[in-house]
Amino acid sequence: MTIRAVVQGVGHYLPERVVPNSDLEKIVETSDEWIKSRSGIERRHYVAEGEFTSDLATKALQHALDDAGLTPDDLDAIVVATSTPDLTFPSAATMVQDKIGMTRGFAFDVQAVCAGFIYALTNANAMIVSGQAKRVAVIGAETFSRLMNWEDRTTCVLFGDGAGALILEAQDGNGDAADRGVLATDLNSDGRYRDLLYVDGGVSTHSTGVLRMQGKEVFRHAVEKLAQTATDALAKAGLANEDVDWIVPHQANLRIIKGTAQKMGVPIDNVIITVQDHGNTSAASIPLALSVGKHDGRIKQGDVVVTEAIGGGLAWGSVVLRW
Repeated sequence: MTIRAVVQGVGHYLPERVVPNSDLEKIVETSDEWIKSRSGIERRHYVAEGEFTSDLATKALQHALDDAGLTPDDLDAIVVATSTPDLTFPSAATMVQDKIGMTRGFAFDVQAVCAGFIYALTNANAMIVSGQAKRVAVIGAETFSRLMNWEDRTTCVLFGDGAGALILEAQDGNGDAADRGVLATDLNSDGRYRDLLYVDGGVSTHSTGVLRMQGKEVFRHAVEKLAQTATDALAKAGLANEDVDWIVPHQANLRIIKGTAQKMGVPIDNVIITVQDHGNTSAASIPLALSVGKHDGRIKQGDVVVTEAIGGGLAWGSVVLRW
């Protein structure tokens, strides 16, 4: 028998404030048409004053627990993927642990920007396969609206806030591609490209900083690297592109999403797309999209799902799982 990390529940939370493109026209020199034509984004959500990343993560986790029929103390661990924690330390994950009322186990954060959820999911899978934990909550949560450079119209219109959560549970499998659960993972990074997407501040530099991005260069790397990592992970799982039921990609840009699907030979109808409603929510975007796809009835038990993301670092990767 092989231990597999199987999805038991999924949930998400979005702040109440919805910001359509028309609202941003009042802040920077832009237009609804310009934003939609370049990114596919129509609206996004922003946190309220006094609302923080751990708050979003906690609400998303509660929805996932409800979906799974579990309680907080059924969990062994919480892993939060975020680049926008409430504080420098402690981790957002320990704050979620407290807010959710979980009195056992352990919690920690993972930071790989937009690829953060892929990295966190890979770590959670490894803990389950190794026997370190039986049930792990994996959360992506971000408040990127607080990192925006409101003088840069090319970037400030792209990002939003939100959180998504997924609960993995150890179950026995046969060790083949017919198993439910995580079948393969693929992680990559290349620090030579760190200047393409970064925040120009941090604790060591005594400043908070704002997001800086060379959009054209990021786009140039994205499609090729995303299609390659997804294909590599499928090969590790003993599957091919034609076996994919759903691609659930990082929701950064509609053109990147379409280009990656085309390069993989997967019909766009088999791609879960939420970027129009959420914008780029960084590490939260994949679990948000998974939750939407599951709860609207598209993703069903037994489906082969490929998730892939690329973000600052550059860091990129993918996970193949059978729902």
